[in-house]
Amino acid sequence: MKNLTAATAVTAAATGFTAAFMGLAGSAAAAPSGSGSAADTISSLEADGHRVIVNRQGSTALDNAEVVAVRQGQPIREYVWDAQGDDKVLETTGNVYFVDVK
Repeated sequence: MKNLTAATAVTAAATGFTAAFMGLAGSAAAAPSGSGSAADTISSLEADGHRVIVNRQGSTALDNAEVVAVRQGQPIREYVWDAQGDDKVLETTGNVYFVDVK
């Protein structure tokens, strides 16, 4: 019985780690990418309510720069009014994104 319990715990832990890993991979895939300029990527992220921190790897203007990497940082949590407008609740309103450009 003890071996079955240990095996169940190991399986549950592995499942949890896999779910956490897949969740992180899914959020990175949600970041804008494509053939647009760095300025387009940054504008798209900001339009969705995210805050963007740009790490430049050169002096190229953002309109001509290419995106090297987009990494999701911590969530932005702010107090907003609830649906009835009578109470403020803490909600995630966006994320911080780090955009590397060159």
